[in-house]
Amino acid sequence: MSLTTPDSRITPQADALDLTHAKSLCLLRLSAIGDVCHAVAMVQAIQRRYPDLKITWILGKIEYQLLKHLPGVEFVIFDKSQGWRSYLNLKRALKGQKFDVLLHMQIALRATIASLAISAKLRIGFDRFRAKEGQWLVTNHRIEPQVTPHVLDGFMGFAQAVGVTELTPSWNIPVLTADTEFAKALIPNGSPVLVICAAASKAERNWLPERYAAVADHAVKKGYRVILCGGPTALERVLADNIQGAAQSELENQVGKTTLLQLLAVLKQATIVLAPDTGPAHMAVTQGTPVIGLYAHSNPGRTGPYTCLSSAVSVYQQVITEQKQGDIPWGVRAKGEHLMELISVNSVICALDLLLDKQAS
Repeated sequence: MSLTTPDSRITPQADALDLTHAKSLCLLRLSAIGDVCHAVAMVQAIQRRYPDLKITWILGKIEYQLLKHLPGVEFVIFDKSQGWRSYLNLKRALKGQKFDVLLHMQIALRATIASLAISAKLRIGFDRFRAKEGQWLVTNHRIEPQVTPHVLDGFMGFAQAVGVTELTPSWNIPVLTADTEFAKALIPNGSPVLVICAAASKAERNWLPERYAAVADHAVKKGYRVILCGGPTALERVLADNIQGAAQSELENQVGKTTLLQLLAVLKQATIVLAPDTGPAHMAVTQGTPVIGLYAHSNPGRTGPYTCLSSAVSVYQQVITEQKQGDIPWGVRAKGEHLMELISVNSVICALDLLLDKQAS
């Protein structure tokens, strides 16, 4: 499965490093699902520029389940659930390995500590303004500063720093035939389907179940099947049950019934995906499926579905200007447990109808 986006938002860097003679590169990006989807585009941009470069990626065990078939990449799993033992296990897994380059792409204290187990001559991190949680202490080179980047653009800054000039994001995340067949059995080719991935990692970023239900009912009236998808957590199951209970039409509930790769294949088969700020929205982007993202706490210009920012339904700007005075930092989050209530059913239905009309034309 591969997808190339129509344009790039990155300007090539004049004084980038050249890895022509480098043999190995280590990438440190442990989580989360949306972020590793962004990172795949960067990794594959580097692979196109340096096809003989050996790439080792250190990432979380859940994220590994999505990317484990990625071509040309060796994975080392960092299991944070093991506590302090996770660092010892990482050191043991990397024993004797020396890399020419480390791309330190996660601003978190656990990533800073984990990086100490990685032996690399050149250690590239974010620019000084963004290199927080001690990252600047364990790196010796920085990517170029960026003013208002999307997270994906921030990651592409690492590819830019090592001499990649073709920075248009594209994705190729392999899926096994069995997973594709599962998805096609659920959603035959050409079948009009709205997939709703309703749950974010934090409950406050979820939209109201009765409002999801109202949008689902609207889609059904327009001739679309509606399938609820998501992970197996109690929060996701309860939210799906509540959406079904509030809907007047019949919805299909697949929450907790798919692996990550099966979900990826289902998102590829979908006509449109509706989701809040959550990993499956970015998974859908990698498959070329239009996404309607719902945003209140984070800036969709920074964390929204990369190819579908114009379809985002957001109250973020309204909320953040009420909460902050003066210049507002690009990545600052709005705070509040009920912000998603400011997103109206009508605004989401309007975004859905625009996409449906566009696809019908």
